[in-house]
Amino acid sequence: MGPAVALFRSLADDTRLRILTRLAVGEARVVDLTGELGLAQSTVSKHLACLRDCGLVDYRVQGRQSFYALTRPELMDLLAAAEGVLAATGSAVALCPTYGLDTPAVSR
Repeated sequence: MGPAVALFRSLADDTRLRILTRLAVGEARVVDLTGELGLAQSTVSKHLACLRDCGLVDYRVQGRQSFYALTRPELMDLLAAAEGVLAATGSAVALCPTYGLDTPAVSR
C-alpha cells in the first residue's frame, strides 16, 4: 500500500490539484501558472517540484523557458473517478472526523 499512500498524499493538496487540473489542459510555464492560479512563483515552484519528484509532471526546456506537462494523463481519469466516489458518498468524506474539512491540517 506504500506507493498508493504516497500517490494520494501527493494529491492531498488543493494547490497541487489545481496545478494538475490546469496542466491537463496543456503544458504551461511557471509564469503562466502563477497568473492563472493567482499564486506566488515560490508556491508554484515548490508544488511543481513535489509533483515532479512523484513523477506526475515533467518539463521540457525551450530556450530559457521550461514548459511543464503531465507525465501520466490517466491521472485525470483517477481524479474523475474520485469525483464519482465523492458524489456517491455525499458529504460523508467532508464530515469525516479524521480527514474532513474541519480537521486540522496533517503533516504533508
